[in-house]
Amino acid sequence: MLAGDLVAPIEQFAPVCMQEKWDNCGFVVGDASLDVSKALIALDCTEAVIDEAIQIGADIVITHHPLIFGGVKKISTSNWLGRIIYKAIKNNIVIYCAHTNMDKAAGGVSGLMAEQLGLKNVTVLTEDGFGLVGDLEDGIECEKFVGELKNKFGVENIRSSEPVEEKIYRVAVCGGSGKSFIGEAMKSGAQVYVTGDITYHDFYCERGFMVFDIGHYASEYKVVDLFAEILCKNFPTFAVSKSNRNNNPIYNY
Repeated sequence: MLAGDLVAPIEQFAPVCMQEKWDNCGFVVGDASLDVSKALIALDCTEAVIDEAIQIGADIVITHHPLIFGGVKKISTSNWLGRIIYKAIKNNIVIYCAHTNMDKAAGGVSGLMAEQLGLKNVTVLTEDGFGLVGDLEDGIECEKFVGELKNKFGVENIRSSEPVEEKIYRVAVCGGSGKSFIGEAMKSGAQVYVTGDITYHDFYCERGFMVFDIGHYASEYKVVDLFAEILCKNFPTFAVSKSNRNNNPIYNY
């Protein structure tokens, strides 16, 4: 199968034209005309993931985060990025990503978060299509909501601002690094905002509103399942594997 034909359903779900100007979605190594027979799906294309692709015979790696963001001055085995590109080209492996287009797509990264939390009456959080806001079917105490976050997103530790005293009914979410949308979350009427990569000063919030940082990785990892679901639904006989080596790069001690 041509690589372009394989990723066509992904691009139908999340058109590349939806990506942000600074982003680098699509084919980052190889192109649509290359023939592929087995896909490996991961959140990031790390060196461990490309080694896994070589080991299992996958000739296309599909990720959420782009391998290449800025300019590459040289492809050398002296650094991790160079080694990944070098190994991919040497082993005829195509690398494809769907990033901010998948963030903004209906049912994409933030949609998966809203679904995990069971939000109802969901609407878009920002004019650019990032994030969602919706309502919980029943109000929930803050402490219990924290437990729900840990359970549903598979995290042991969560950072938050000062807890709200009232029951939580309205929740805003944004996968990945969503600290720049805290203002929009407050304006939406949400009592809490769940995202990743929040910095120190962002934890100072107005009374009745709080932020949760569940981590970049945990907020987005569900998209790996979505990629697999899209491919398996459209190409039931095509070999698709989810990476066993794409782990959270942040360690907690």
